Amino acid sequence: MIDDLYAIEKSAYRDSVIHRLDARVKLVIALAGIVAIVAMPYSTRVYELGAILFAFFIVLWICSRLSPLVYLRRLLLILPFGIFLIGFQIFVKNRYYDVFHPIATLPFGIEIYAESVEFASILLVKFIVSISFIILLSSTTKMQDLLEASGRLGLPREFILPLGMMIRYIFVFAEIFGKIRSAMDTRCFDPFDRNLPYRYRLRQLGYTVGMLFIRSYEQGERTYMSMLCRGYGEGAHLHIRSKPIGAKEASFFAGALAFIVLSTVLIYLHP
Repeated sequence: MIDDLYAIEKSAYRDSVIHRLDARVKLVIALAGIVAIVAMPYSTRVYELGAILFAFFIVLWICSRLSPLVYLRRLLLILPFGIFLIGFQIFVKNRYYDVFHPIATLPFGIEIYAESVEFASILLVKFIVSISFIILLSSTTKMQDLLEASGRLGLPREFILPLGMMIRYIFVFAEIFGKIRSAMDTRCFDPFDRNLPYRYRLRQLGYTVGMLFIRSYEQGERTYMSMLCRGYGEGAHLHIRSKPIGAKEASFFAGALAFIVLSTVLIYLHP
């Protein structure tokens, strides 16, 4: 997970048509795609809209000149969290259906319903499309650019400053974790080594987690004292300079947004 954190930011420094787009354009387009697929009522029309939006995502991903393996690797990292919740839906009678037809009966009286399977598949389409746009945004936009774009779009400075600190020092946290992991490797300690007693491995992992939090706390205190010495206070904020959007970027933004909105409206109105 920590190595993937560096990889995400590294891919954002590549050069392509999508990488060069203003971060505000990419942020609003990603939000528009997510809102469109999430706002669509739970029906089979979600399949049609999901196919259109995913095809649009594929076009943007090709234009970004990133490898499909990058997308698949990051999707597989997030997919288990969604699959657990989505898979649980096949056993539940949800409020979107009035009649349920069981298609399988498991031990302890647990039944799988056809309508619940359909609902789970619709939820899966919504999840994959939403996550795909997030992966595209994070893979083609630097974190600092995303922060500045949010400020230019009107996000209050009370949110921007903490987010900026989190983005900046999450890599410091990752570096501290890397040092601790290197120290464990140097001492030939493997938490998955079955030759070591289970309690010993568990105790060492507890020490490691405690050390990670202590070092992070100490680093946070040093950072905060440095900020106070440089004039940080309740009136401090991140300066974001104004940046106009070019004509080409505005044209792309208008076209992409119109495509998403029209696709959603036409599918919603289609009987």
